[in-house]
Amino acid sequence: MHLSSQIAKHFREVFFGGNWTSVNLRDTLKDITWQQATKKVHSCNTITALVYHINYYVSSVLKVLQGGPLNAHDKYSFDHPLVQSQSDWEALVNNALTEAEQFADHIEKLPENKFGETFIDE
Repeated sequence: MHLSSQIAKHFREVFFGGNWTSVNLRDTLKDITWQQATKKVHSCNTITALVYHINYYVSSVLKVLQGGPLNAHDKYSFDHPLVQSQSDWEALVNNALTEAEQFADHIEKLPENKFGETFIDE
């Protein structure tokens, strides 16, 4: 199996299942309500913040794979939109899963020689 296919496969398994741990993001989030997702427990991040944070980087790199510039900054990686309803929560999760699949599709199509190159302007 080619490196690009293997990386895409592993990435999909983390988000959609099939890995040896039997844990994936989609199944873990499927029964979470928006109230649970936005509940702050002590000083820990909310589930909403963690989902946004994960997708922030996937989305940023996806834009580069689609031909755009890298425009990601750690200081914004937890600045999630306000979630005030189940539909807000579902939109956030659906966007993360959609972009994860798009990301895997782009990785799968990368030529092997791209993995040894500088990703973006140093």
